[in-house]
Amino acid sequence: MTERTSEQASESQEKSAARPPKEAQAKSGEESAVETTGRSRGARQDFTVGSIPKHLITFAVPLFLGNALQAAYNTVDSIWVGRYLGSQGLAAVSVSGPVIFALVALVMGIGMATTTLVAQYSGAGQPDMVKRTIATSGGLMLLLGIILSLLGVFLRTPILLLINTPPDVLDMASGYLGVFMAGLLAMFFYNGFSAIMRGLGDSRTPLVYLAYATVLNIILDPFMIFGWGPFPEMGVAGAALATVIAQAVSGILGIRYMVRSGLVKLDRSLLALDGFIAKKLFTIGLPAGVQQVVVSMGMLTLTSIVNRFGSAVMAAFGVGGRLDQFAFMPAMSVGLSVTALVGQNLGAGLHERVKKTVKWAAYLTVGITSVVSLVVLVMPGVLISIFNSEPGVLIEGAAYLRIVGSAYVPYALMFMLSGVLRGAGDTVPSMFISLVTLWLVRIPVAAYLSGLMGSRGIWLAIAISPVIGASLNYAYFRSGRWKNKTVVSSRSVPQPSTEAES
Repeated sequence: MTERTSEQASESQEKSAARPPKEAQAKSGEESAVETTGRSRGARQDFTVGSIPKHLITFAVPLFLGNALQAAYNTVDSIWVGRYLGSQGLAAVSVSGPVIFALVALVMGIGMATTTLVAQYSGAGQPDMVKRTIATSGGLMLLLGIILSLLGVFLRTPILLLINTPPDVLDMASGYLGVFMAGLLAMFFYNGFSAIMRGLGDSRTPLVYLAYATVLNIILDPFMIFGWGPFPEMGVAGAALATVIAQAVSGILGIRYMVRSGLVKLDRSLLALDGFIAKKLFTIGLPAGVQQVVVSMGMLTLTSIVNRFGSAVMAAFGVGGRLDQFAFMPAMSVGLSVTALVGQNLGAGLHERVKKTVKWAAYLTVGITSVVSLVVLVMPGVLISIFNSEPGVLIEGAAYLRIVGSAYVPYALMFMLSGVLRGAGDTVPSMFISLVTLWLVRIPVAAYLSGLMGSRGIWLAIAISPVIGASLNYAYFRSGRWKNKTVVSSRSVPQPSTEAES
């Protein structure tokens, strides 16, 4: 059969998988967990009906807590290392972050595409396509994970040298990075599980398993860093191993949950690669992955500029980035919620609810991030001292937070608008906007101003770029072109008149 004929057959299968309207679905209380797309089942939510702000908040809160726990992995590492192994150990952990991000960027894009497809197929009432998407996504992540893990282990030292990692930090950074990349599949297992559950409207179950893993990571860190009990003293590499073990636990728990709930089967179908679904995942995920690559390469380039100023500035940059993670979490959580809500409602053809979703998300994003920004601007030194109290790190870190913290609201709006475009499956514009903001604004400005102002010039460039990025994302959003990029053919669903939407 030719490629065109095969694609037409797959499209025919996709359309035939459409289910009756929600009113008919609601009459059956005996449907399986996967097939129940009309109403929420357990922690899963149907975002095509009910109060939009309530959906955003109830879905975003577990995501926020999950993001906080996931960030706690690296933050706990940084606190232990920074407090007891000094600024060089902290710099080794910090410099590894952008390298890890660069190597996993494509798989992150596949995860985003998985959420979009699962949400749209779920909203359109096509459970068979949800199962096909889950199986294909799992197969792709396993294949890419093996390849990237091998590349990361064998190329870690050349990459660290490429970004001007100082000699006094190189060995520790290489050890940390090698252990982390060897266990990369553990991270992919959990992230893939989370992406699937977000598309189905469940942000609570991944949070529970991540909480178990975070507690385990906190317990294991000192044992493996300092060699307590039966463990050898591993230094920063021990911090990486503790994180890998914790991520493996959360990933295994996630797979077990999906098997028990009927989402997947432990047979060959678990890793089946459906050509039709794979094409859609790459159509959405490749631009999103390229965007992540652009961001990560930009961070690597920026890190190479920062590294010229020594370990104190490197450590301050790393600590500032950790605190940025926490500051952006509310906005990132709302952005992930928007992706799920927009995906389900576009899949169901409910464009008016999409419009209301964006409005409420903007209110939440700006309000919460303004408060976070105020806290960071008022007490930057106190926040930096949690990680490291060396005078040089405190001075540089406080300067970073005062400058970058003033741009948190534009950052937040950029995350939210990107979430809208991901929900529609329109990921190409965000990719180009990232290219512009990083390579035409942040990197050139940082390189120029660092020569005039030292490290303060780099911090200023970081603060300027999200203003440009948010403006470009808003301009594209206002054009309305993203509304026509829905991946899944929607079915007609009557607008409920009995449930509040705002």
